[in-house]
Amino acid sequence: MRHGATLAPETGTPNPLPIACGWHAHRVRCSQLPEGASMKRSVLTLLLIALTFCIPVVGYPQVRTVPGVSSSDDLRPAYATAQDVAEGKRVADASCAKCHGAAGISTSRGVPHIAGQRPGYLLTELLTYQAGARGDNAMSNAVKYLKEDALVKVSAYYAGLEPAQPSATGVAKAAPAGPDPASAGKAAAAGCAGCHGESGITKIPGMPSLIGLDPKYFVAAVNGYKSGQRKHDMMKTLVSALSEADMNNIALFYALQKPGKAQTPSPGDQAAGKAAAAACSGCHGEGGVSANPTTPSLAGQDAQYFAAAMRAYKDGPRSDATMKGLAASVDDNTIKNLAAYYANQQPKQPSVKKPLTIAELAQRCDRCHGVNGNSTDPRSPALAAQRADYLEQAMRAYQKGGRKSKAMAAMLDALPAAEIESLAAHYASQRARSVVYVILPPK
Repeated sequence: MRHGATLAPETGTPNPLPIACGWHAHRVRCSQLPEGASMKRSVLTLLLIALTFCIPVVGYPQVRTVPGVSSSDDLRPAYATAQDVAEGKRVADASCAKCHGAAGISTSRGVPHIAGQRPGYLLTELLTYQAGARGDNAMSNAVKYLKEDALVKVSAYYAGLEPAQPSATGVAKAAPAGPDPASAGKAAAAGCAGCHGESGITKIPGMPSLIGLDPKYFVAAVNGYKSGQRKHDMMKTLVSALSEADMNNIALFYALQKPGKAQTPSPGDQAAGKAAAAACSGCHGEGGVSANPTTPSLAGQDAQYFAAAMRAYKDGPRSDATMKGLAASVDDNTIKNLAAYYANQQPKQPSVKKPLTIAELAQRCDRCHGVNGNSTDPRSPALAAQRADYLEQAMRAYQKGGRKSKAMAAMLDALPAAEIESLAAHYASQRARSVVYVILPPK
């Protein structure tokens, strides 16, 4: 008897073995085929394709839903015959192969492999394009006039093909894993420790602490030294060679350090300084803890540095128009008292989270897309061995709203371009594995 068939008890003829089906916790079992296992189909084998229960199969009497699975399930399985799959191939050759390649293996930049893709996902995506939910583009035009039964057959055809495997052709090569941004920032900040302290808490009067600052402000300040907007020859020399990535990493490293007050003297009348600080709290926050990422926190700052910065705004070397206007009316004694007050306030860590590594990001993605991107849920696409350029394109579309998914938008929110590229390269390098969906009989 041929692989993939069982005998029907009434006739003794081969019965179809379902290989893809709707998700149903009590009636469906999913398993990945071991590496090297064949996915050959006989003409007597029927392909099972997952259909969302809310999408009627209009004009497609050949598709038979499985008994025992009610229409209230979020997905329901349906059979497509070998003849349907052959018709799906004919439609695919005419309408899909030009872009997606022979047998669903794409050689075109930005165009995904679809061979071996999960059937429920394929059909849902085709219907989405047909409905115009992705705008007027090549895909929408390609499926615009196809009947729904044709889309079912095409989905069945591609789902039954062997998936693509990792290839250097048209796929970005994964870069060697480097240190995470915080570790890279720590390494880059080694040259700063002599003046600003190992963890950014200064012990030298006149040298600022670097903890408790939002990365946006920190990077803007460093750029000020690089451009000459902030006048300090030594600082300009020290930061001139820093790249944008270096500055971001250093800023992140200091933002993640445990906050502490500067370990330097703070002479002055703190009570008088607190009274004078009422005029500063609108921008710099109560107690000198800023809620604005572009405005520096002053809590715990070195008193001598604070006083020098105020005089620089007052006398001209620092050119911020708002600060110059405010500092102009503040006398030296008030500056001293303000410095004493802020130096003795407890700084707080800015609202910054340590970025996830690519491995950690991939673990989150694997919750829906399967281990190493080999989805076992018919609703979720497989990512393993997919083209990296396509994965990058899709992730950016979710970020910008071109593709609608609250879950995907949340997962990718604020993810930098470099991490999107690394995540795409990670999945492009994974080995794709076929999945068998088997319906369990009702109890």
